[in-house]
Amino acid sequence: MVELLLTMLERLGILVMIAFVLTRLSFFRDMIYRDHLNNDQRFKAILFFSFFGIIGTYSGVAFHSASGTYNVWAFDLANEEAIANSRVIGVVMAGLFGGWKVGLATGFLAGAHRYTLGGFTDFACGAASVMAGLIAACFYQSKKEITLKTAFAAGALSECVQMGMILLLAKPFDRALFLVQQIGLPMIIANGLGAALFLLIIKSVVKEEEKAAALQAQKTLRMASRTIPHLRNGLDAVSASVICEIVLKEVHANAVSINQQNEVLAFKGTGTAQPHLSVQRSPYIETSIGSDTILAAPIHQGEKQVGTLLFYFRAGQKISELAVESVLGISSLIGNQLQNAEVERTYTLAKEAEVKALQAQISPHFLFNSLNTIVSLTRIEPDQARRLLIDLARFLRKNLSATTAEWTSLSEELDHVRAYLSIEQTRFENRLSVHYEINESVLHAPVPPLTLQPIVENAVKYSMQGVGDHEVHIRIHPQNGGVAVSISDDGPGVEASRQKELGQKAVSSQKGSGIALVNVNRRLKMLVGEEAGLTFSSSQKGGLLVSFNIPIKVGDHV
Repeated sequence: MVELLLTMLERLGILVMIAFVLTRLSFFRDMIYRDHLNNDQRFKAILFFSFFGIIGTYSGVAFHSASGTYNVWAFDLANEEAIANSRVIGVVMAGLFGGWKVGLATGFLAGAHRYTLGGFTDFACGAASVMAGLIAACFYQSKKEITLKTAFAAGALSECVQMGMILLLAKPFDRALFLVQQIGLPMIIANGLGAALFLLIIKSVVKEEEKAAALQAQKTLRMASRTIPHLRNGLDAVSASVICEIVLKEVHANAVSINQQNEVLAFKGTGTAQPHLSVQRSPYIETSIGSDTILAAPIHQGEKQVGTLLFYFRAGQKISELAVESVLGISSLIGNQLQNAEVERTYTLAKEAEVKALQAQISPHFLFNSLNTIVSLTRIEPDQARRLLIDLARFLRKNLSATTAEWTSLSEELDHVRAYLSIEQTRFENRLSVHYEINESVLHAPVPPLTLQPIVENAVKYSMQGVGDHEVHIRIHPQNGGVAVSISDDGPGVEASRQKELGQKAVSSQKGSGIALVNVNRRLKMLVGEEAGLTFSSSQKGGLLVSFNIPIKVGDHV
Protein backbone atom coordinates (compact mmCIF):
# COMPACT_ATOMS: atom_id res chain seq x y z
CA MET A 1 0.00 0.00 0.00
CA VAL A 2 2.83 2.38 0.85
CA GLU A 3 4.61 1.44 -2.37
CA LEU A 4 1.45 2.21 -4.36
CA LEU A 5 1.01 5.56 -2.60
CA LEU A 6 4.60 6.57 -3.38
CA THR A 7 4.19 5.50 -6.98
CA MET A 8 0.99 7.50 -7.36
CA LEU A 9 2.60 10.56 -5.78
CA GLU A 10 5.44 10.18 -8.27
CA ARG A 11 2.94 10.10 -11.14
CA LEU A 12 1.18 13.01 -9.54
CA GLY A 13 4.33 15.05 -10.10
CA ILE A 14 3.95 14.40 -13.84
CA LEU A 15 0.34 15.55 -13.74
CA VAL A 16 1.30 18.68 -11.82
CA MET A 17 3.89 19.52 -14.48
CA ILE A 18 1.31 19.02 -17.23
CA ALA A 19 -1.22 21.10 -15.28
CA PHE A 20 1.34 23.89 -14.92
CA VAL A 21 1.83 23.97 -18.71
CA LEU A 22 -1.87 23.72 -19.56
CA THR A 23 -2.89 26.49 -17.17
CA ARG A 24 -0.68 28.88 -19.14
CA LEU A 25 -3.07 28.65 -22.10
CA SER A 26 -4.94 31.89 -22.72
CA PHE A 27 -8.43 30.33 -22.78
CA PHE A 28 -7.82 28.79 -19.36
CA ARG A 29 -6.79 32.15 -17.92
CA ASP A 30 -9.97 33.72 -19.30
CA MET A 31 -12.05 30.91 -17.85
CA ILE A 32 -10.81 31.08 -14.26
CA TYR A 33 -11.67 34.81 -14.00
CA ARG A 34 -15.33 34.36 -14.93
CA ASP A 35 -18.17 33.56 -12.55
CA HIS A 36 -20.24 32.11 -15.39
CA LEU A 37 -18.91 30.52 -18.58
CA ASN A 38 -20.49 31.01 -21.97
CA ASN A 39 -21.14 28.06 -24.29
CA ASP A 40 -17.83 28.40 -26.10
CA GLN A 41 -15.90 28.52 -22.84
CA ARG A 42 -17.82 25.53 -21.48
CA PHE A 43 -16.93 23.50 -24.57
CA LYS A 44 -13.24 24.38 -24.24
CA ALA A 45 -13.30 23.64 -20.52
CA ILE A 46 -14.86 20.23 -21.11
CA LEU A 47 -12.17 19.34 -23.66
CA PHE A 48 -9.41 20.67 -21.41
CA PHE A 49 -10.43 18.83 -18.23
CA SER A 50 -11.40 15.67 -20.13
CA PHE A 51 -7.94 15.62 -21.69
CA PHE A 52 -6.42 16.04 -18.25
CA GLY A 53 -8.62 13.25 -16.88
CA ILE A 54 -7.56 10.91 -19.69
CA ILE A 55 -3.90 11.70 -18.98
CA GLY A 56 -4.63 10.87 -15.33
CA THR A 57 -5.97 7.50 -16.42
CA TYR A 58 -2.98 6.63 -18.62
CA SER A 59 -0.51 7.70 -15.94
CA GLY A 60 -2.11 5.31 -13.48
CA VAL A 61 -0.78 2.00 -12.18
CA ALA A 62 -2.37 -1.27 -13.35
CA PHE A 63 -3.24 -3.55 -10.41
CA HIS A 64 -3.75 -7.30 -10.91
CA SER A 65 -6.46 -8.32 -8.46
CA ALA A 66 -5.54 -12.00 -8.53
CA SER A 67 -1.81 -11.75 -7.93
CA GLY A 68 -1.72 -8.36 -6.16
CA THR A 69 1.06 -7.09 -8.46
CA TYR A 70 1.41 -3.69 -10.17
CA ASN A 71 2.27 -2.69 -13.73
CA VAL A 72 3.94 0.70 -14.17
CA TRP A 73 1.73 1.96 -17.03
CA ALA A 74 -1.87 1.15 -17.92
CA PHE A 75 -2.84 1.14 -21.60
CA ASP A 76 -4.89 -2.02 -21.96
CA LEU A 77 -6.32 -4.04 -19.08
CA ALA A 78 -6.99 -7.72 -18.66
CA ASN A 79 -10.27 -8.80 -17.06
CA GLU A 80 -8.60 -9.28 -13.66
CA GLU A 81 -6.95 -5.85 -13.69
CA ALA A 82 -7.95 -2.37 -12.48
CA ILE A 83 -6.22 1.00 -12.50
CA ALA A 84 -5.05 3.06 -9.54
CA ASN A 85 -5.10 6.44 -11.25
CA SER A 86 -5.62 10.20 -10.93
CA ARG A 87 -8.44 10.61 -13.44
CA VAL A 88 -10.69 12.10 -10.80
CA ILE A 89 -8.49 15.22 -10.50
CA GLY A 90 -9.45 16.55 -13.93
CA VAL A 91 -13.11 15.74 -13.37
CA VAL A 92 -13.17 17.40 -9.93
CA MET A 93 -11.52 20.55 -11.27
CA ALA A 94 -14.11 20.66 -14.06
CA GLY A 95 -16.97 20.59 -11.54
CA LEU A 96 -15.31 23.09 -9.21
CA PHE A 97 -14.67 25.69 -11.90
CA GLY A 98 -17.37 25.00 -14.49
CA GLY A 99 -20.38 23.85 -12.49
CA TRP A 100 -22.52 20.80 -13.02
CA LYS A 101 -22.72 21.01 -16.82
CA VAL A 102 -18.95 21.04 -17.29
CA GLY A 103 -18.42 18.53 -14.46
CA LEU A 104 -21.03 16.11 -15.83
CA ALA A 105 -19.77 16.28 -19.42
CA THR A 106 -16.13 15.93 -18.35
CA GLY A 107 -16.97 13.00 -16.10
CA PHE A 108 -18.85 11.32 -18.93
CA LEU A 109 -16.00 11.68 -21.46
CA ALA A 110 -13.26 10.70 -19.01
CA GLY A 111 -15.42 7.84 -17.72
CA ALA A 112 -16.23 6.62 -21.24
CA HIS A 113 -12.53 6.56 -22.04
CA ARG A 114 -11.89 4.55 -18.87
CA TYR A 115 -14.63 2.10 -19.85
CA THR A 116 -12.93 1.40 -23.19
CA LEU A 117 -9.77 0.20 -21.42
CA GLY A 118 -11.62 -2.75 -19.93
CA GLY A 119 -10.97 -4.53 -16.65
CA PHE A 120 -13.52 -5.83 -14.19
CA THR A 121 -14.06 -2.30 -12.73
CA ASP A 122 -14.60 -0.59 -16.10
CA PHE A 123 -18.29 0.25 -15.62
CA ALA A 124 -17.97 1.14 -11.94
CA CYS A 125 -15.04 3.51 -12.56
CA GLY A 126 -16.73 5.06 -15.59
CA ALA A 127 -19.91 5.73 -13.61
CA ALA A 128 -17.88 7.02 -10.66
CA SER A 129 -16.23 9.59 -12.96
CA VAL A 130 -19.65 11.04 -13.78
CA MET A 131 -20.50 11.13 -10.07
CA ALA A 132 -17.19 12.93 -9.32
CA GLY A 133 -18.15 15.76 -11.68
CA LEU A 134 -21.51 16.19 -9.94
CA ILE A 135 -19.96 16.01 -6.45
CA ALA A 136 -17.43 18.73 -7.29
CA ALA A 137 -20.22 20.85 -8.81
CA CYS A 138 -21.91 20.90 -5.41
CA PHE A 139 -18.84 22.67 -4.01
CA TYR A 140 -18.94 25.07 -6.97
CA GLN A 141 -22.52 26.02 -6.11
CA SER A 142 -21.89 26.51 -2.41
CA LYS A 143 -18.59 28.46 -2.44
CA LYS A 144 -17.63 31.54 -4.36
CA GLU A 145 -13.93 31.19 -3.62
CA ILE A 146 -12.51 27.68 -3.70
CA THR A 147 -9.97 26.89 -0.99
CA LEU A 148 -7.30 24.19 -0.88
CA LYS A 149 -9.32 22.36 1.78
CA THR A 150 -12.33 22.39 -0.52
CA ALA A 151 -10.33 20.98 -3.42
CA PHE A 152 -8.82 18.26 -1.20
CA ALA A 153 -12.25 17.37 0.21
CA ALA A 154 -13.83 17.21 -3.25
CA GLY A 155 -11.02 15.00 -4.60
CA ALA A 156 -10.97 12.70 -1.57
CA LEU A 157 -14.77 12.42 -1.40
CA SER A 158 -15.03 11.65 -5.11
CA GLU A 159 -12.46 8.88 -4.68
CA CYS A 160 -14.38 7.51 -1.69
CA VAL A 161 -17.53 7.37 -3.84
CA GLN A 162 -15.55 5.56 -6.53
CA MET A 163 -14.39 2.94 -4.02
CA GLY A 164 -18.00 2.51 -2.91
CA MET A 165 -19.24 2.05 -6.48
CA ILE A 166 -16.52 -0.52 -7.15
CA LEU A 167 -17.80 -2.52 -4.16
CA LEU A 168 -21.40 -2.20 -5.38
CA LEU A 169 -20.96 -2.77 -9.12
CA ALA A 170 -17.72 -4.68 -9.75
CA LYS A 171 -17.93 -8.48 -9.90
CA PRO A 172 -16.85 -10.71 -8.28
CA PHE A 173 -17.26 -8.96 -4.94
CA ASP A 174 -14.32 -10.64 -3.20
CA ARG A 175 -11.97 -9.40 -5.93
CA ALA A 176 -13.50 -5.89 -5.70
CA LEU A 177 -13.10 -5.91 -1.91
CA PHE A 178 -9.46 -6.97 -2.19
CA LEU A 179 -8.87 -4.20 -4.75
CA VAL A 180 -10.40 -1.51 -2.53
CA GLN A 181 -8.38 -2.71 0.45
CA GLN A 182 -5.18 -2.38 -1.56
CA ILE A 183 -5.71 0.84 -3.53
CA GLY A 184 -8.48 2.69 -1.68
CA LEU A 185 -6.50 4.70 0.88
CA PRO A 186 -3.58 5.56 -1.47
CA MET A 187 -6.00 6.78 -4.16
CA ILE A 188 -8.05 8.83 -1.69
CA ILE A 189 -4.93 10.55 -0.32
CA ALA A 190 -3.19 10.97 -3.69
CA ASN A 191 -6.23 12.36 -5.54
CA GLY A 192 -7.15 14.67 -2.68
CA LEU A 193 -3.62 16.04 -2.70
CA GLY A 194 -3.65 16.19 -6.50
CA ALA A 195 -6.82 18.27 -6.56
CA ALA A 196 -5.35 20.63 -3.96
CA LEU A 197 -2.08 20.93 -5.93
CA PHE A 198 -3.98 21.63 -9.15
CA LEU A 199 -5.88 24.39 -7.35
CA LEU A 200 -2.60 25.73 -5.96
CA ILE A 201 -1.26 26.00 -9.51
CA ILE A 202 -4.41 27.81 -10.59
CA LYS A 203 -4.11 30.20 -7.67
CA SER A 204 -0.50 30.92 -8.65
CA VAL A 205 -1.72 31.79 -12.15
CA VAL A 206 -4.31 34.14 -10.67
CA LYS A 207 -1.71 35.78 -8.43
CA GLU A 208 0.61 36.25 -11.39
CA GLU A 209 -2.18 37.88 -13.37
CA GLU A 210 -3.15 40.09 -10.44
CA LYS A 211 0.48 41.06 -9.84
CA ALA A 212 0.96 41.86 -13.53
CA ALA A 213 -2.27 43.88 -13.53
CA ALA A 214 -1.19 45.73 -10.37
CA LEU A 215 2.21 46.53 -11.88
CA GLN A 216 0.56 47.69 -15.09
CA ALA A 217 -1.90 49.83 -13.13
CA GLN A 218 0.96 51.27 -11.08
CA LYS A 219 2.89 52.01 -14.27
CA THR A 220 -0.18 53.61 -15.85
CA LEU A 221 -0.87 55.78 -12.80
CA ARG A 222 2.78 56.80 -12.66
CA MET A 223 2.75 57.79 -16.32
CA ALA A 224 -0.58 59.57 -15.89
CA SER A 225 0.69 61.67 -12.98
CA ARG A 226 3.90 62.54 -14.84
CA THR A 227 2.27 63.36 -18.19
CA ILE A 228 -0.63 65.50 -16.95
CA PRO A 229 1.38 68.72 -16.50
CA HIS A 230 2.92 68.43 -19.97
CA LEU A 231 -0.34 67.86 -21.85
CA ARG A 232 -2.31 70.77 -20.45
CA ASN A 233 -1.38 72.93 -23.43
CA GLY A 234 -2.04 70.21 -26.00
CA LEU A 235 0.24 67.96 -28.05
CA ASP A 236 3.22 69.76 -29.57
CA ALA A 237 6.92 69.08 -30.08
CA VAL A 238 7.83 70.02 -26.52
CA SER A 239 5.14 68.00 -24.77
CA ALA A 240 5.62 65.05 -27.17
CA SER A 241 9.35 64.97 -26.40
CA VAL A 242 8.70 64.78 -22.66
CA ILE A 243 5.98 62.14 -23.12
CA CYS A 244 8.27 59.95 -25.25
CA GLU A 245 11.00 60.17 -22.63
CA ILE A 246 8.56 59.21 -19.85
CA VAL A 247 7.08 56.32 -21.84
CA LEU A 248 10.47 54.93 -22.91
CA LYS A 249 11.46 54.53 -19.25
CA GLU A 250 8.32 52.46 -18.58
CA VAL A 251 8.33 50.07 -21.58
CA HIS A 252 10.80 47.54 -22.94
CA ALA A 253 11.33 49.04 -26.38
CA ASN A 254 14.32 50.35 -28.30
CA ALA A 255 12.62 53.65 -29.06
CA VAL A 256 9.34 55.57 -28.79
CA SER A 257 8.08 58.30 -31.09
CA ILE A 258 4.97 60.41 -31.59
CA ASN A 259 4.00 61.35 -35.14
CA GLN A 260 1.56 63.97 -36.30
CA GLN A 261 0.48 64.44 -39.93
CA ASN A 262 3.53 62.67 -41.44
CA GLU A 263 5.84 64.59 -39.14
CA VAL A 264 7.84 63.25 -36.20
CA LEU A 265 6.96 65.43 -33.23
CA ALA A 266 9.40 63.60 -30.97
CA PHE A 267 11.67 60.53 -31.05
CA LYS A 268 13.50 59.00 -28.09
CA GLY A 269 15.72 55.92 -28.16
CA THR A 270 17.86 54.14 -30.75
CA GLY A 271 16.99 53.55 -34.39
CA THR A 272 15.43 55.58 -37.17
CA ALA A 273 12.16 57.48 -36.85
CA GLN A 274 9.41 56.68 -39.37
CA PRO A 275 7.54 59.93 -40.04
CA HIS A 276 5.12 58.51 -42.62
CA LEU A 277 3.83 55.65 -40.48
CA SER A 278 0.37 56.32 -39.08
CA VAL A 279 -2.77 54.44 -38.07
CA GLN A 280 -6.10 55.61 -39.42
CA ARG A 281 -8.76 53.00 -38.67
CA SER A 282 -7.29 49.93 -36.95
CA PRO A 283 -6.72 49.88 -33.18
CA TYR A 284 -3.03 49.26 -33.94
CA ILE A 285 -0.69 47.98 -36.64
CA GLU A 286 2.43 45.83 -36.48
CA THR A 287 4.97 46.15 -39.26
CA SER A 288 8.65 45.63 -40.00
CA ILE A 289 10.68 48.43 -41.56
CA GLY A 290 14.42 47.95 -42.03
CA SER A 291 15.93 46.76 -38.76
CA ASP A 292 12.85 47.61 -36.68
CA THR A 293 9.60 45.93 -35.81
CA ILE A 294 7.12 48.71 -35.08
CA LEU A 295 3.89 48.77 -33.14
CA ALA A 296 1.79 51.86 -33.82
CA ALA A 297 -1.51 53.01 -32.32
CA PRO A 298 -3.54 56.19 -32.92
CA ILE A 299 -3.88 58.94 -30.30
CA HIS A 300 -7.44 60.26 -30.21
CA GLN A 301 -8.62 63.42 -28.50
CA GLY A 302 -12.32 62.76 -28.36
CA GLU A 303 -13.35 61.79 -31.90
CA LYS A 304 -10.38 63.49 -33.52
CA GLN A 305 -7.07 61.71 -34.18
CA VAL A 306 -4.26 64.04 -33.14
CA GLY A 307 -1.23 61.78 -33.54
CA THR A 308 0.27 58.30 -33.63
CA LEU A 309 2.28 56.55 -30.91
CA LEU A 310 5.04 54.20 -32.16
CA PHE A 311 7.06 51.60 -30.27
CA TYR A 312 10.27 50.36 -31.98
CA PHE A 313 11.56 46.81 -31.31
CA ARG A 314 14.38 44.72 -32.78
CA ALA A 315 13.68 43.20 -36.18
CA GLY A 316 12.27 39.70 -35.82
CA GLN A 317 11.44 40.19 -32.15
CA LYS A 318 8.13 38.59 -31.28
CA ILE A 319 5.67 41.18 -30.06
CA SER A 320 3.97 40.00 -26.88
CA GLU A 321 0.37 40.64 -25.92
CA LEU A 322 1.68 42.79 -23.07
CA ALA A 323 3.50 45.02 -25.57
CA VAL A 324 0.32 45.39 -27.63
CA GLU A 325 -1.70 46.19 -24.53
CA SER A 326 0.96 48.72 -23.49
CA VAL A 327 0.78 50.53 -26.83
CA LEU A 328 -3.02 50.61 -26.78
CA GLY A 329 -3.17 51.60 -23.11
CA ILE A 330 -0.57 54.37 -23.35
CA SER A 331 -2.04 55.83 -26.56
CA SER A 332 -5.47 55.80 -24.90
CA LEU A 333 -3.96 57.38 -21.76
CA ILE A 334 -2.37 60.21 -23.76
CA GLY A 335 -5.63 60.80 -25.62
CA ASN A 336 -7.60 60.89 -22.39
CA GLN A 337 -5.10 63.28 -20.84
CA LEU A 338 -5.39 65.57 -23.84
CA GLN A 339 -9.18 65.40 -23.65
CA ASN A 340 -9.12 66.13 -19.92
CA ALA A 341 -6.79 69.06 -20.52
CA GLU A 342 -9.18 70.40 -23.15
CA VAL A 343 -12.11 70.02 -20.76
CA GLU A 344 -10.09 71.79 -18.06
CA ARG A 345 -9.24 74.65 -20.42
CA THR A 346 -12.87 74.92 -21.50
CA TYR A 347 -13.98 74.95 -17.87
CA THR A 348 -11.40 77.61 -17.01
CA LEU A 349 -12.51 79.79 -19.92
CA ALA A 350 -16.15 79.35 -18.94
CA LYS A 351 -15.30 80.21 -15.34
CA GLU A 352 -13.40 83.30 -16.44
CA ALA A 353 -16.25 84.29 -18.74
CA GLU A 354 -18.71 83.93 -15.87
CA VAL A 355 -16.51 86.07 -13.62
CA LYS A 356 -16.27 88.77 -16.29
CA ALA A 357 -20.01 88.62 -16.81
CA LEU A 358 -20.61 88.99 -13.09
CA GLN A 359 -18.24 91.95 -12.92
CA ALA A 360 -19.89 93.55 -15.93
CA GLN A 361 -23.29 93.19 -14.23
CA ILE A 362 -22.15 95.55 -11.46
CA SER A 363 -23.56 98.73 -12.97
CA PRO A 364 -22.64 102.19 -11.56
CA HIS A 365 -26.33 103.03 -11.14
CA PHE A 366 -25.50 106.11 -9.16
CA LEU A 367 -23.88 107.66 -12.28
CA PHE A 368 -26.86 109.89 -13.12
CA ASN A 369 -27.20 111.10 -9.53
CA SER A 370 -23.46 111.85 -9.51
CA LEU A 371 -23.67 113.81 -12.76
CA ASN A 372 -26.64 115.78 -11.47
CA THR A 373 -24.69 116.62 -8.31
CA ILE A 374 -21.70 117.77 -10.36
CA VAL A 375 -23.92 119.88 -12.63
CA SER A 376 -25.51 121.58 -9.63
CA LEU A 377 -22.05 122.37 -8.20
CA THR A 378 -20.59 123.66 -11.46
CA ARG A 379 -21.83 127.24 -10.91
CA ILE A 380 -21.73 127.54 -7.15
CA GLU A 381 -18.73 125.32 -6.24
CA PRO A 382 -16.65 124.86 -9.43
CA ASP A 383 -13.58 123.57 -7.54
CA GLN A 384 -15.61 120.93 -5.76
CA ALA A 385 -17.32 120.00 -9.03
CA ARG A 386 -13.88 119.56 -10.63
CA ARG A 387 -12.76 117.33 -7.74
CA LEU A 388 -15.89 115.21 -8.03
CA LEU A 389 -15.32 114.83 -11.78
CA ILE A 390 -11.82 113.51 -11.03
CA ASP A 391 -13.22 111.09 -8.45
CA LEU A 392 -15.93 109.95 -10.88
CA ALA A 393 -13.31 109.39 -13.60
CA ARG A 394 -11.22 107.30 -11.19
CA PHE A 395 -14.28 105.32 -10.23
CA LEU A 396 -15.35 104.60 -13.81
CA ARG A 397 -11.80 103.77 -14.89
CA LYS A 398 -11.61 101.19 -12.12
CA ASN A 399 -14.95 99.68 -13.16
CA LEU A 400 -13.77 99.34 -16.75
CA SER A 401 -10.37 97.85 -15.88
CA ALA A 402 -12.02 95.37 -13.52
CA THR A 403 -13.71 93.59 -16.44
CA THR A 404 -10.32 92.54 -17.84
CA ALA A 405 -8.34 91.95 -14.64
CA GLU A 406 -8.71 88.77 -12.60
CA TRP A 407 -7.03 90.05 -9.46
CA THR A 408 -6.32 93.36 -7.79
CA SER A 409 -5.03 94.39 -4.37
CA LEU A 410 -6.92 95.54 -1.29
CA SER A 411 -5.05 98.84 -1.66
CA GLU A 412 -6.50 99.45 -5.13
CA GLU A 413 -9.92 98.31 -3.99
CA LEU A 414 -9.75 100.77 -1.11
CA ASP A 415 -8.76 103.57 -3.50
CA HIS A 416 -11.79 102.71 -5.64
CA VAL A 417 -14.05 102.79 -2.56
CA ARG A 418 -12.70 106.20 -1.47
CA ALA A 419 -13.47 107.65 -4.93
CA TYR A 420 -17.01 106.31 -4.69
CA LEU A 421 -17.56 107.55 -1.13
CA SER A 422 -16.22 111.03 -1.97
CA ILE A 423 -19.02 111.38 -4.52
CA GLU A 424 -21.67 109.98 -2.18
CA GLN A 425 -20.67 112.15 0.76
CA THR A 426 -20.98 115.24 -1.43
CA ARG A 427 -24.31 114.08 -2.83
CA PHE A 428 -25.73 113.56 0.68
CA GLU A 429 -24.41 116.96 1.82
CA ASN A 430 -22.09 115.51 4.45
CA ARG A 431 -24.83 113.55 6.22
CA LEU A 432 -22.71 110.43 5.62
CA SER A 433 -19.65 109.77 7.77
CA VAL A 434 -17.14 107.07 6.86
CA HIS A 435 -14.77 105.57 9.43
CA TYR A 436 -11.71 103.60 8.33
CA GLU A 437 -9.85 101.11 10.52
CA ILE A 438 -7.13 99.93 8.17
CA ASN A 439 -3.97 97.97 8.85
CA GLU A 440 -1.63 99.05 6.08
CA SER A 441 0.50 95.88 6.32
CA VAL A 442 -2.15 93.69 4.64
CA LEU A 443 -3.26 95.97 1.81
CA HIS A 444 -1.05 94.04 -0.64
CA ALA A 445 -3.33 91.00 -0.32
CA PRO A 446 -4.91 89.96 -3.66
CA VAL A 447 -8.70 90.05 -4.10
CA PRO A 448 -11.05 89.80 -7.09
CA PRO A 449 -11.79 93.24 -8.62
CA LEU A 450 -14.95 95.06 -7.54
CA THR A 451 -15.22 93.25 -4.24
CA LEU A 452 -15.37 96.11 -1.71
CA GLN A 453 -17.26 98.77 -3.67
CA PRO A 454 -20.54 96.85 -4.13
CA ILE A 455 -20.60 96.00 -0.42
CA VAL A 456 -19.91 99.62 0.55
CA GLU A 457 -22.52 100.81 -1.94
CA ASN A 458 -25.05 98.46 -0.35
CA ALA A 459 -24.16 99.81 3.11
CA VAL A 460 -24.60 103.43 1.98
CA LYS A 461 -27.88 102.65 0.26
CA TYR A 462 -29.45 101.04 3.34
CA SER A 463 -27.97 103.36 5.99
CA MET A 464 -29.23 106.47 4.23
CA GLN A 465 -32.86 105.34 4.23
CA GLY A 466 -33.69 107.37 7.32
CA VAL A 467 -33.27 111.04 8.11
CA GLY A 468 -30.32 112.51 9.97
CA ASP A 469 -26.67 111.58 9.90
CA HIS A 470 -25.42 108.06 9.27
CA GLU A 471 -22.17 106.14 9.48
CA VAL A 472 -20.36 103.42 7.57
CA HIS A 473 -17.40 101.58 9.08
CA ILE A 474 -14.74 99.85 6.97
CA ARG A 475 -12.31 97.56 8.80
CA ILE A 476 -9.35 95.68 7.30
CA HIS A 477 -6.93 93.86 9.60
CA PRO A 478 -4.88 90.65 9.78
CA GLN A 479 -6.52 87.59 11.31
CA ASN A 480 -5.42 83.94 11.57
CA GLY A 481 -2.78 84.27 8.88
CA GLY A 482 -5.16 86.00 6.48
CA VAL A 483 -7.05 89.25 6.13
CA ALA A 484 -10.41 90.00 7.74
CA VAL A 485 -12.55 92.57 5.93
CA SER A 486 -15.82 93.95 7.27
CA ILE A 487 -18.21 96.77 6.27
CA SER A 488 -21.00 97.81 8.61
CA ASP A 489 -23.73 100.43 8.50
CA ASP A 490 -26.27 101.88 10.96
CA GLY A 491 -29.31 101.21 8.80
CA PRO A 492 -32.45 99.29 9.83
CA GLY A 493 -30.66 95.92 9.59
CA VAL A 494 -31.94 92.60 8.27
CA GLU A 495 -34.10 90.06 10.06
CA ALA A 496 -32.29 86.86 11.08
CA SER A 497 -34.66 84.76 8.96
CA ARG A 498 -33.60 86.67 5.83
CA GLN A 499 -29.86 86.85 6.52
CA LYS A 500 -29.35 83.33 5.15
CA GLU A 501 -30.75 84.46 1.80
CA LEU A 502 -28.36 87.41 1.47
CA GLY A 503 -25.56 86.71 -0.98
CA GLN A 504 -27.23 83.50 -2.11
CA LYS A 505 -30.07 84.77 -4.24
CA ALA A 506 -31.85 87.98 -5.14
CA VAL A 507 -34.19 89.26 -2.41
CA SER A 508 -37.06 91.68 -2.80
CA SER A 509 -36.90 94.97 -0.92
CA GLN A 510 -37.78 98.62 -1.42
CA LYS A 511 -34.17 99.59 -2.09
CA GLY A 512 -33.08 96.79 -4.43
CA SER A 513 -32.70 93.07 -5.02
CA GLY A 514 -29.31 92.40 -3.40
CA ILE A 515 -27.93 91.04 -6.67
CA ALA A 516 -24.65 92.96 -6.16
CA LEU A 517 -23.97 91.00 -2.97
CA VAL A 518 -24.82 87.75 -4.78
CA ASN A 519 -22.28 88.57 -7.50
CA VAL A 520 -19.55 89.44 -5.01
CA ASN A 521 -20.22 86.31 -3.00
CA ARG A 522 -20.08 84.08 -6.08
CA ARG A 523 -16.84 85.61 -7.35
CA LEU A 524 -15.18 85.27 -3.94
CA LYS A 525 -16.13 81.61 -3.74
CA MET A 526 -15.09 80.84 -7.33
CA LEU A 527 -11.75 82.64 -7.25
CA VAL A 528 -10.70 82.41 -3.61
CA GLY A 529 -12.61 79.45 -2.19
CA GLU A 530 -15.78 78.54 -0.33
CA GLU A 531 -14.26 79.73 2.95
CA ALA A 532 -14.03 83.28 1.56
CA GLY A 533 -17.78 83.68 1.09
CA LEU A 534 -19.67 86.60 2.59
CA THR A 535 -21.19 86.38 6.06
CA PHE A 536 -23.97 88.66 7.37
CA SER A 537 -25.14 89.67 10.83
CA SER A 538 -27.34 92.34 12.44
CA SER A 539 -27.47 93.55 16.03
CA GLN A 540 -30.59 94.33 18.04
CA LYS A 541 -29.97 98.02 17.41
CA GLY A 542 -30.04 97.45 13.67
CA GLY A 543 -27.40 97.85 11.03
CA LEU A 544 -25.86 95.17 8.85
CA LEU A 545 -22.34 93.78 9.15
CA VAL A 546 -20.93 92.17 6.00
CA SER A 547 -17.59 90.39 6.38
CA PHE A 548 -15.29 87.98 4.59
CA ASN A 549 -11.79 86.56 5.01
CA ILE A 550 -9.01 86.39 2.44
CA PRO A 551 -6.33 83.73 3.00
CA ILE A 552 -2.89 85.17 2.34
CA LYS A 553 0.20 83.13 1.51
CA VAL A 554 3.79 84.17 2.00
CA GLY A 555 4.75 86.45 -0.86
CA ASP A 556 1.17 86.96 -2.07
CA HIS A 557 0.80 90.34 -3.70
CA VAL A 558 -0.50 91.91 -6.87
